[in-house]
Amino acid sequence: QVQLVESGGGLAQPGGSLRLSCAASRSIFSIYYMGWYRQAPGKQRELVAVIASAGSTNYADSVKGRFTISGDNAKNTVYLQMNSLKPEDTAVYYCNARVVGIAVNDYWGQGTQVTVSS
Repeated sequence: QVQLVESGGGLAQPGGSLRLSCAASRSIFSIYYMGWYRQAPGKQRELVAVIASAGSTNYADSVKGRFTISGDNAKNTVYLQMNSLKPEDTAVYYCNARVVGIAVNDYWGQGTQVTVSS
């Protein structure tokens, strides 16, 4: 079991920045990968960025060069630094943890709202 608690969402102006945090209830080093997803009204949930336990990262094309995912093993926390925000980044952002053992289990946070508007 992994409990995830997100924070850091809010309102930002276009071109602005926000940093999301996701605190996990266990060592993120032991988690296969952690990621951020987002869901805008009327749209499906989509992958934003993921980071593997070994440190490799992957990003959606729409956020490459603007968003950075990172992890702090000492704090069991994953971050999403979002720069150069655009109105189309507006969505509820969800933290995900995928644990791979005998089975694959996905855990989700409660979501945090990000609104980009002038």
